[in-house]
Amino acid sequence: MTAKLSKCLTVLFVVFSFITGATAQENPVQFMSRANAKVARAAALKNRWEGPVDGPKMHKKKKIIFIAGDMSDAAIAGVFHGVREASAAGAWETLSIDCRGRCNQGAAIISQAIDMKADGIILAGVDVATQAKGIAAAAKAKVPVVGWHASVKSGPTDGLFTNITSNPKEAAQVAALFTVVDSNSKAGIVVFTDSSNPYMAAKSAAMIEAIKQCDGCRILSVEDVPLSDAYLKMKGVVENVVKRHGAKWTHVMAVNDFYFDLLDASSIAPLVASNKLSGISAGDGSATAYRRIRSKGIQSGTVPEPLTMHAWQLVDELNRAFSDQPASAFVTPVHLVTSQNIAYDGGEKNTFDPANDYRSHYQHMWAK
Repeated sequence: MTAKLSKCLTVLFVVFSFITGATAQENPVQFMSRANAKVARAAALKNRWEGPVDGPKMHKKKKIIFIAGDMSDAAIAGVFHGVREASAAGAWETLSIDCRGRCNQGAAIISQAIDMKADGIILAGVDVATQAKGIAAAAKAKVPVVGWHASVKSGPTDGLFTNITSNPKEAAQVAALFTVVDSNSKAGIVVFTDSSNPYMAAKSAAMIEAIKQCDGCRILSVEDVPLSDAYLKMKGVVENVVKRHGAKWTHVMAVNDFYFDLLDASSIAPLVASNKLSGISAGDGSATAYRRIRSKGIQSGTVPEPLTMHAWQLVDELNRAFSDQPASAFVTPVHLVTSQNIAYDGGEKNTFDPANDYRSHYQHMWAK
């Protein structure tokens, strides 16, 4: 090996180590130390404002069309109500279009919003990759489109002025490392995912990659159960997993809290009662997840999203677009909720609502 090649490989490894947190000779003790540290950082109180501190004055009387992937999804509904709350500062009118899970089937849903004389559009839980024609039409009409979980990527992407989402890989890594810590590196894990959703598929892939670093942990299986019909399929899937793995199955990792709703159902819970499972979701922080964590049931943790704070950011990003200013580039730091910190940051109301006074920060900025 030439000295030049050796130097290049060294630089590449340093870059990889910086990104992943891994080290060349990391032993199990070092890995556990790193896992504990990352879990502790994620679980820390979120009482310090880390978002934008400067931006344009609030525009008045805008019409916003909120395109919901499925308004029956509690997270999407929560964001919609948060947008209405935040946009009241400018006397904005916020109307919704509910796709009921069919936005991605090629309907000209963005064009419909443009026909409604929208000043701005929010895509919530709708994959922007399926909306290329609509995005082009919005650009032609000079109507800014911002996304919430419209792409795996955060920030400006695929024609969106910006997309707001927590980093799915970061959320997944925190969930995986919590499982490592919770099991003392001795977990037998089943992962529940939905590969039809790019955001969720990215989470489960990152979970698996993180668990590979744990010598004593084992991924028993990855169960691809689409959320759209999980309530029909989950019992059969769980029966099969128990039959194949028995007592080796000790931990659950899921890309959404809804899987734990099903595992907790009266028709499924008895199937896994003898396993005494412990589990964590890498999203989304539902009220039922909070209740399970508080009662120390099957779910030990969740990596929630601050739905209302994200809604206020959506309004701020549209306001920046109306002012021809760039997006804020703010990405919410990942947060972990367990029985240890559930009383804080909105936990008393069974939701993740950071105690960082974000409403006042945005209102102050818009009033300048």
